[in-house]
Amino acid sequence: MDRVLTMEVGRCTEAAAIAASKMIGRGDKEGADDAAVCALREAFNKLKIDGTVVIGEGERDEAPMLYIGEKVGLGEGPKVDIALDPLEGTTLTAKAMANALAVVAMAQGGTLLHAPDVYMDKIACGPGYPEGVIDLDASVEDNISAIAKAKGVPTEEVTLCILDRERHAHLVEGARRMGARVFMISDGDVAGVFHTTEGSTGIDLYVGQGGAPEGVLAAAALRCVGGQMQGRLVFRNDDERGRAEKAGIKDLNRKYGLRDLASGDVIFAATGVTNGTMLDGVRWDPGHVSTHTVVMRSKTGTVRYIRAKSKR
Repeated sequence: MDRVLTMEVGRCTEAAAIAASKMIGRGDKEGADDAAVCALREAFNKLKIDGTVVIGEGERDEAPMLYIGEKVGLGEGPKVDIALDPLEGTTLTAKAMANALAVVAMAQGGTLLHAPDVYMDKIACGPGYPEGVIDLDASVEDNISAIAKAKGVPTEEVTLCILDRERHAHLVEGARRMGARVFMISDGDVAGVFHTTEGSTGIDLYVGQGGAPEGVLAAAALRCVGGQMQGRLVFRNDDERGRAEKAGIKDLNRKYGLRDLASGDVIFAATGVTNGTMLDGVRWDPGHVSTHTVVMRSKTGTVRYIRAKSKR
């Protein structure tokens, strides 16, 4: 992979975001997702890559486009694994709510975990902390204490991001017992972890249970900035265990570290669809459309924020 490809991945998320933005506030989350998928697939197929989708819209028989195992690109150039969420926040887009994103991670072939479509317990923090400061198997109280100690602040100055779900009530209660602040999000599992990559958001820690595929995408972003993350797959039934085995996962109880989820040379790109904490949404003005994109690369540690204007 090279620097040119890094920028091209950003153009792919821009295309998906622009397509999805036409559906903002229209109450049609499936239509918004379809628009993003079609635009992203078309953009991929202009790239000089031999790409395989390892995190996509679902199994081949369930998803007409960008399914797991689909080949994309022109079939020439580097062999790459691709993890994607053409529209993270379909409901957010349909309701014109904040923090909807188009997200893509690209890495050398064989270096992204082929995570099945099941849940994952996750914990993540951004860069600047000593290795091992967080632990998936520790209580939320202990993790808050560890972050506070590493920052040199009281626990009252630690902020957690947690997906607003009933299953996370114990995490919220534990955090508030420690006096920590809790930033609740209604949707957007990738965006939740993504918040920890940038100090200006004020988010120190992400904890909770969300999608395993989204965990791989989030890990790709953290790899680029030097953050930390741990995850463990969660299975509700035998069908989900079968999906994991089909994906080649043998140890169903494994605790994954950041480099287990995303290794090698990783490129991560996200473009805002609706206005958010870190990225502005797509804006349609007379004569042009504006986008706001972040592009990261683990090999160089480079993080670029790109504002672009295109003719309508």
